Amino acid sequence: MVTRKEVAELAKVSEATVSRVFNGLGPMKPATKVRVLEAAKVLGYHPNAIAQSFARRRSGNLGVVLPYMPKVHLFSAYYFAEILSGIGEQVREQGYDLLLSLLTPDDDLDYGRLYRSQKVDACVILGARDTESQRRSLLELQEQGMPFCLVNQRFEGLSFLEVDADHVAGSYQAVRHLLDEGYRKIAFLNGSPQYTNSLDRLQGYQKAMLEAGLTIDPSLQFEGNYSRTSGYEIAAKLWEIRDQVEAVFAANDRMAIGLMQGLRERGWIAGRDYAVIGCDDSDAAKLSDPPLSSIKVPFFEMGKGAARAVLASVGQGNNEVGLQVKLPTELKIRQSSKSGIVRTDS
Repeated sequence: MVTRKEVAELAKVSEATVSRVFNGLGPMKPATKVRVLEAAKVLGYHPNAIAQSFARRRSGNLGVVLPYMPKVHLFSAYYFAEILSGIGEQVREQGYDLLLSLLTPDDDLDYGRLYRSQKVDACVILGARDTESQRRSLLELQEQGMPFCLVNQRFEGLSFLEVDADHVAGSYQAVRHLLDEGYRKIAFLNGSPQYTNSLDRLQGYQKAMLEAGLTIDPSLQFEGNYSRTSGYEIAAKLWEIRDQVEAVFAANDRMAIGLMQGLRERGWIAGRDYAVIGCDDSDAAKLSDPPLSSIKVPFFEMGKGAARAVLASVGQGNNEVGLQVKLPTELKIRQSSKSGIVRTDS
């Protein structure tokens, strides 16, 4: 095995200089760095990764914090799978490894323990909710200078590094499409208001309805939990007021597909008896019966951008405070929202 001493002798520098080159420490003449790297290449020298991490006081890991949800196959969910794929690609390109951490709502929200144990150099946080404990824990991280990035969540009044999609514009597009198709009685199936994307989608829905001169009817607004089961359960409630509903905008595809299934069992077919649009543009949207119109959200790009942004801040002494990246969405129109039967009796 080639040693650091041999590299130093060939490059005519000290062992300490070789160490600084491979650990990226301190100022150095470019010519000296080139000489050391060329000597290492000639000798086939590869520094010890563990020793490097201690020298740099870095782990070489990017942490990804996920919400632990019992009975939910988290990694098969399109939302998480796409974001994690994007994070993984960026991490691989930058020579980092991933460390996943599952967090239950009952856990003491001490994100800092991941950093204090030198397990991670930075974190991407998924599934955060706007609660007092979340706010307190994130503020502590920021005050300690620990790099982190939020995906698909913001905290009003606080400035964190965030990567999100333009959910307001996406929802507005969806409802605008339904209005253009002639529908006026449009129900909205949303997720929990603890997630800011739920608030954004509500804003987009309301904006389109009000611009069309329509009244926002609270009885046509339903709340699920972004699961297919919750959409299926809402179908029973919507069925009871079906004479007041011509179309539905659902805040994600899973709820939309559950709703379609529940209403189909009662004899109401999407794209024939009512229109429906989901959000995410998941694989399931393309395979549902009928194919589901949906808002395409760039989850893969969001994950990739979050990893890139937060890793750029490692060792820089800042966390890009207040930097908010917002990516565009796109409406994908399929059969579920193109009904040949449009009721215009209202």
